Amino acid sequence: MPPPDPFVRRPGPRARWAAASAIAIGLAAGLGAFTFVYARGASYLTNDPAACANCHIMDEHYGAWLKSSHRAVAVCNDCHAPHTFVGKYATKARNGFWHSFYFTTGRYPDPLRITAGNRRITEQACRDCHAEITEGIVGSTHGAGAPVPDEQDGRLAWTCVRCHAHVGHFVR
Repeated sequence: MPPPDPFVRRPGPRARWAAASAIAIGLAAGLGAFTFVYARGASYLTNDPAACANCHIMDEHYGAWLKSSHRAVAVCNDCHAPHTFVGKYATKARNGFWHSFYFTTGRYPDPLRITAGNRRITEQACRDCHAEITEGIVGSTHGAGAPVPDEQDGRLAWTCVRCHAHVGHFVR
């Protein structure tokens, strides 16, 4: 074996660390890109309700929405995402990450349950779209008796979704 050439420098620890980091970042980006394409991630950036049914567990919700009165006036994002650009895409990103995580690991509740944060978003959507009605209800005695605790967070509140939970898509 010939002696090492004194004019050839071997990569030092910094260069090896940089190469290892570049490989790790490349692998993560490649895996992320593959997952995004495989899971039809671009469809979730649209307002197309069919995107919500990319996941088989949402088929029943999508089918129920197709038969609902809201089909003519609202898509999934109208009720399940804030109505601001940043709020909408921040919510979609957060939900997309956690949906991917839970479905990949198989740790999702069956039947699906809305989270407290998403429930608040949906409640606000009801109040925004039906403002003429809801403004008259807030502070009234609608629904006989005092407000009841919200199922998700236990606070006392008049909530549209407590009584009208199945309006957008009736699923048991």
